[in-house]
Amino acid sequence: MKKGLPAILIIVVLLIWGTLALGIKRTKTVDWELSFNEKSTKPYGLSVFYKELPTLFEDQPLKTVYHQPSSYLNANSESGYGDHNAKGNYIIIGNSNYLTEASIEKLLHFVAKGNHLFISSYHYPLLLQDTLHLNIDYELNPKKDSISILSFAQKESPSVLIDKNEADYYFSNLDHNTYEVLGYTETDEKRPNFIKVPFGEGALLLHTQPKAFTNYNILKDDRYTYVEHVLSYLPDDKYLYFDSFSKYQTAYNNDVEEESNLSWFLEQLAFRWAWYTALVFVILFMIFNAKRRQRIIKVIPPVENTSLAFVKTISNLYIEAEDYENLIDKKITYFLEKLRADYAIDTAHLDANFLKKLTAKSGQKTEKIAPLIKYITWLRTKDEFSEENLITLNRFIDTFYSK
Repeated sequence: MKKGLPAILIIVVLLIWGTLALGIKRTKTVDWELSFNEKSTKPYGLSVFYKELPTLFEDQPLKTVYHQPSSYLNANSESGYGDHNAKGNYIIIGNSNYLTEASIEKLLHFVAKGNHLFISSYHYPLLLQDTLHLNIDYELNPKKDSISILSFAQKESPSVLIDKNEADYYFSNLDHNTYEVLGYTETDEKRPNFIKVPFGEGALLLHTQPKAFTNYNILKDDRYTYVEHVLSYLPDDKYLYFDSFSKYQTAYNNDVEEESNLSWFLEQLAFRWAWYTALVFVILFMIFNAKRRQRIIKVIPPVENTSLAFVKTISNLYIEAEDYENLIDKKITYFLEKLRADYAIDTAHLDANFLKKLTAKSGQKTEKIAPLIKYITWLRTKDEFSEENLITLNRFIDTFYSK
């Protein structure tokens, strides 16, 4: 049963995986949701517009803001802790409803200092409408395919047709002496949908047709020319700020411009299937690796050679008892025994003949060996021994074995 368990697990996983695969539609349906997400490749996403911004504003560094404008602009003010002082053009497409009162006030202060704010949205926050004395109205589009005409106040600027425009949003009850009309939307009647609002030393450019900036319209026919002309009303300035659809309602930090919405990747069918497949294989690897892993082999330490420790212990006992005679006798006996074993010479008589044989067989010089043999012979004649005698003998023997 244990041997067949891996095969059973594989069959179960494949059955589950096959069931999930059959449950997914073979053809991917088009999602017409109004996302206005700069990472989205859906028809009404802004990925194309977002990628083209550095080309349209090539002299202005693009900074993408993923937090509330109030947090970002406050941090990047003269007294803030951001990496620069905010100055330039601020762009918001299709997602102005999330703006808090603090963000609106901060954006208006940003404009009043000589900067420009561009907003294209169907619905504007009430605080902004009340501050600027604006009214926004709409009319349902009765035409076939919901076609509208977008044009500019300057007649030489091109106009375009956009379809799938269910309603025309426009500014009503405008004070034309205060606000400059830059463009119109038209079905049965021509109505202002693009205006310039002076505010302090700067200005707001307000637009009511964010669909014009989406992937679907930019990539269809020559509708991109409309976007180019709209953005041409923004002056050349120091920085370009793009307000991201993905908002983090936390305090600003120095990494805010580098963050992104990772969930966008899982929206891509190919990436999602690759991710899930990788997870399944990782789980299978963990299962089989756990089954096949060899049991831990217990480490058995080698048997310790205690002979040297024993010799040191016995030597210390002799030294503590000051039994130098016994130590000297054992050291001489061990040395002569080693000479017999290594060189096969007789050590019974340590005379001139012995010295000659030892010199020849050991390869040592006579001047090096003679003092040792002479000292051993002298020690054998003594009756009393001192520590100095033991040290001297040991030094002679070490000299003999040293090269």
